[in-house]
Amino acid sequence: MNHLSGMDASFLYLESPEMPMHVGSMQILDLPAGYSGDFYEDAKRYMGERMHLADVFQRKLELMPFELANPVWVDDDDLDLDYHVRHVMLPRPGTRVQLEQYVARLHSSLLDRSRPLWEIYIIEGLKTGQVAIYNKMHHATIDGQAGVAVTKALLTPTPVPDPVKKPRSRKHISRSQLGMAELAGAGASNAVQQFIKLVKTLPTTVKTVAAVLFPVSEADGKRRFTVPKGLQLAPRTPFNVAVTNQRAFAGRSLPLAEIKAMAKASGASLNDIVMALCAGALRRYLLDYDILPDKPLIAAVPVSLREAGNTDSGNQVTMMLVNLGTHIEDPIERLKAIHASSDVGKKFTGSIKAAIPMDYPSFGAPWFMSGLASLYGRSRLADRLPPLVNVAISNVPGPQFPLYFAGAKLAEWYPVSIPGHGVALNMTVQSYNGAVEFGLTACRRAVPDIADLGDYVVEEHRKLMALVAGLAAAAQTPAPAAVPKPIVVAKARKTVVAKPKKARMVSARKPARAGKPLTH
Repeated sequence: MNHLSGMDASFLYLESPEMPMHVGSMQILDLPAGYSGDFYEDAKRYMGERMHLADVFQRKLELMPFELANPVWVDDDDLDLDYHVRHVMLPRPGTRVQLEQYVARLHSSLLDRSRPLWEIYIIEGLKTGQVAIYNKMHHATIDGQAGVAVTKALLTPTPVPDPVKKPRSRKHISRSQLGMAELAGAGASNAVQQFIKLVKTLPTTVKTVAAVLFPVSEADGKRRFTVPKGLQLAPRTPFNVAVTNQRAFAGRSLPLAEIKAMAKASGASLNDIVMALCAGALRRYLLDYDILPDKPLIAAVPVSLREAGNTDSGNQVTMMLVNLGTHIEDPIERLKAIHASSDVGKKFTGSIKAAIPMDYPSFGAPWFMSGLASLYGRSRLADRLPPLVNVAISNVPGPQFPLYFAGAKLAEWYPVSIPGHGVALNMTVQSYNGAVEFGLTACRRAVPDIADLGDYVVEEHRKLMALVAGLAAAAQTPAPAAVPKPIVVAKARKTVVAKPKKARMVSARKPARAGKPLTH
């Protein structure tokens, strides 16, 4: 049986009506020239032909008896395509604001756990004549990078896709084939395997944690407890509250080439530039309300633990904390602070990577974790406890060439992510075909004017680009040659005026060496 890992299952247990745990995207499509068909029917037929290319579209959950262990995935032998692929018509005039508001509304509702955990909406009625797609999939089955791989299974590099072979018949494990005793036995067996795995990895985990918390002193060679650099409490902001189930969403697009040029000219990474744009937008947003904290905001930044080429659908991710430097007025100095903090976070995450488990024993975890999550949210502890982070910021790389869905060209691709209790704002970035698409998702009560925050991201991009370009130009301009003054040398009874030496040509200063871009 295919059990959910401890990491994957935690997204199920933490979910509540106020905190849905699915991720999604809003895509804008250009229909083929002269198209006159029914795109919803074409899209549904297209989906039906390609669903077998990714298992996540045809499997659903089977819970363990009394929910004492993680559930298993079983094949859905009665999938209802009309339920999963739906049609929406926007009211007139069909503006981008109306589209984003509708996407936020769709993102607010929970997925039906009795079915495969995904839905796709074909949205028509845009005044531009384009078609939009909103899709969502539960985080228990997918993380950001695996999500790109799943989406690529449904998208093609040409308008007319190559024929897809029909799926081979295989032995299915369906819900009707699983009895109570079999499920209980599988759950117990899985728990034993997880405990054995935990015992085997425990020495490595303890050794890694001890090396981080009790490093050897260079002075006397002794071990002393040290708080890892970069760990600090975040200031309180309007984002650090218990969330409702209502969402707000805004999408903004920037040229990837301009962000890469800024990274190269400043010696920062592309990730650093993205976080600097988010930090500048957050600073301006909080200044609007005159509530900018004196301490810098702290971002939780997902770090993928996925090996190169691994496209498994499960979650392989951890978090690092980054100081956003929002207390610094100068955007260049703020970027430097982000770059330094990000370096510290990467080193710390790398040092404990071996100690981060993706799977762990889950006996009793469903009801225990669900109870704690419900207590934390409904008791509004998030409104009173000191926050560890203020905002979630992530950056997911995507394909840099055009893709097509059912013959329509994918023009824009915005991520839609998860706000949670205590972190009511999520700023997720997706790069695609020469653009960097910012998807801002928030609890509507905490950030009702999220469109303003999106506009500030674009304005901060222009501001930082101008400043970085100015610094690069100054670095390439030759410094004026200094002409030495005549040197007067006093001698007995005679004054001799020494001729000045010929001034040397002062070469132009080299531009700042570009730092090695990090994988974003």
